[in-house]
Amino acid sequence: MTAATRQSSGPRARPLAELAALVAGEVLGDGSLLITGVAGLEQAGAGHLSFYGNQKYKAQLAASKASAVLVGRDMAPPTGSVAYVRVDQPHLAFARVAQEFAPRRTVTPGVAPQAFVHPEATVAATASVLPFATVARGAIVGERCVIGPGCVVAEGAVVGDDTVLVANVSVLEACRVGARCLLHPGVVIGADGFGFAFDASLPGHVKIPQTGIVRVEDDVEIGANSCVDRATTGETVIGHGSKIDNLVQVGHNSLVGPMSILCAQVGLSGSTELGTGVVLAGQVGVAGHLKIGDLAKVGAQSGVMSPVDDGATVLGAPAINAKDFLRSAALFAKLPELNKTIRDLSRRLEALEQEPKKP
Repeated sequence: MTAATRQSSGPRARPLAELAALVAGEVLGDGSLLITGVAGLEQAGAGHLSFYGNQKYKAQLAASKASAVLVGRDMAPPTGSVAYVRVDQPHLAFARVAQEFAPRRTVTPGVAPQAFVHPEATVAATASVLPFATVARGAIVGERCVIGPGCVVAEGAVVGDDTVLVANVSVLEACRVGARCLLHPGVVIGADGFGFAFDASLPGHVKIPQTGIVRVEDDVEIGANSCVDRATTGETVIGHGSKIDNLVQVGHNSLVGPMSILCAQVGLSGSTELGTGVVLAGQVGVAGHLKIGDLAKVGAQSGVMSPVDDGATVLGAPAINAKDFLRSAALFAKLPELNKTIRDLSRRLEALEQEPKKP
């Protein structure tokens, strides 16, 4: 059987009360309203369900043409025709409802004629290998996997059950990707770590063989064109449930703890260790051989050059306690004024020192 993909028919309209039940919500308004999709407050129209979770968007809520809106438990009843669904976490509830309306792409199991599967590879009968994908000798592809166009599952690599490699993804020699993972286009798992030793007698850089692997645990999502380098020896590990954005670099022998979030353009130097539930905002850079503790948060464009304690929030480059950084940032805006004051005081002091002393 050859693999093929097709777009399934769109999701059916759902009564608001039915959707509210999915998220343990309380309907304020007409629960029989038919909801045909989800949208943001500004883009929503008739039949759409939106969400409101931040007072910054109060004006957008008032002007929205959505049929219904997910709101917090303390929200007052609506005054217009819009219906509300009170929930504990509007953003989370929106995510769950949005899944109900997401397009479903069905994939027929099998290997496309244009794909290459080595005779000594193991591909589950329920898996799909799409055109121009390669599954090399000794590789294992699990049940219901999708190996998209142009993907490479290299020699001895393993892809777990229900994992999707979207397109042009490389899982290189002996690396492991767990179950229910989603790897977006251009992801590279297991390129060589950046390891060289300088030999002054040459002079030149001597490559250190990168003989370890990458192990990606279950339920991980990795964004487009991100790279996770193989270990020099041992493993580079992405913990279960972690989510990695586009254009992220994870250096060799790094350990990303479970449930962590790495936003776009984050860079981890070699042997970085992240605890459980760490959040690194966009463009954060972390020096090598550092530990960032459980539930720590690092603000955008920060440079982490020393360990971060459990639960800490840091900002800046070099990264410091967030409160200290914000106080420093407020002072920074006043530096021209302070500099002028210092110059004036210096001139006055110089003038005082030049006055003749009284006998």
